[in-house]
Amino acid sequence: MSASSLSPLENLARLEQLCLDHAHGLPQQEHTDDEWLGIGFRLGRLHLVAPLGEVAEILTPPGLSQVPRTKSWVCGIANVRGNLMPIMDLQGYLYDRPAALRRRSRILVVDHNGVYSGLVVDAVLGLRHFRDEQRCDELPGDDERIKEYMLHGFRKGAEHWGVFSLHALAQAPQFLKAAI
Repeated sequence: MSASSLSPLENLARLEQLCLDHAHGLPQQEHTDDEWLGIGFRLGRLHLVAPLGEVAEILTPPGLSQVPRTKSWVCGIANVRGNLMPIMDLQGYLYDRPAALRRRSRILVVDHNGVYSGLVVDAVLGLRHFRDEQRCDELPGDDERIKEYMLHGFRKGAEHWGVFSLHALAQAPQFLKAAI
């Protein structure tokens, strides 16, 4: 029986069967337990990665209202979907050098133990995957002020990533004292 002698419904059924006969299964993503996931970001020259579970969301810099009588690293407060969120300059906090908000700047949101805050970073570099054998105890950079928030590092080829804990930052007494 030719395709032209079939009714439209029979033609559709025949076409469906042809598709099913020649279909290939979708590729399966293999997830191994030794894979570590995080959000890569840049802070100055450092390439850092935050554990995936510690980043509540990533925002483009919102409009800010200044907050008087706060430390220089407090950028302001923003209304994010009806919630007030303090926005902190991570570089300003760590190095006393304010970051310039640029086109690639992003806000990493931490929501941990009652601390709901946004952290300005130079750029977000996307989701990063690391294997256990890429883990190292050597931390990138030589500044002790940031090392107290880094857990360990990863080496991937020529890249050296430091694992920066947003939760450790959110629990630091000096970070919680933003008023002057």
